[in-house]
Amino acid sequence: MSHNIKITARPERTLKHNLYLPAIYAGFKVTFKHFFTNLNDINAVETLRYPEEQPTDISSRYRGLHRLTHREDGTEACVACFMCATACPSNCIFIEAQEREDGVDEKRPKSFFIDTLECVFCGYCVEACPCDAIRMDTGIFSLTGDKREDFVMDKEMLLSHKGAFGEEVSCARG
Repeated sequence: MSHNIKITARPERTLKHNLYLPAIYAGFKVTFKHFFTNLNDINAVETLRYPEEQPTDISSRYRGLHRLTHREDGTEACVACFMCATACPSNCIFIEAQEREDGVDEKRPKSFFIDTLECVFCGYCVEACPCDAIRMDTGIFSLTGDKREDFVMDKEMLLSHKGAFGEEVSCARG
């Protein structure tokens, strides 16, 4: 049994190739071209004086901070089914359920927390929610704080966020 093996000779690498000088030179060339172009016409450089100026080109599909939606009667749309917490790959959603007394649904969230430092903003929680109770359409794309607790959003904070691109009320039945 013979094997058809083809042996290919490697090209000789010179010292010039081993030092990567042509690639380094090409990178510097691009950098200095942009540097001198911007230096000659500083007004042509597009800048945004953030946070005083907010971006205006955010699309409605952008995933910002989370919010919980309300029903038409003003109650939260969440039924504490834990689907969002189950779908979350970073395990940053914590829900404690309680029995609902008004007879609308079986249960509701007693507490609902999202740790935004752990969140990867993938949107799986929004896709998994059968009640359209959680959305990421607040238009808030930056969150600042001095301590870790400032980045953990509770149920009241999530319910207070408004939608920036659409309706405020959940599409789920009431």
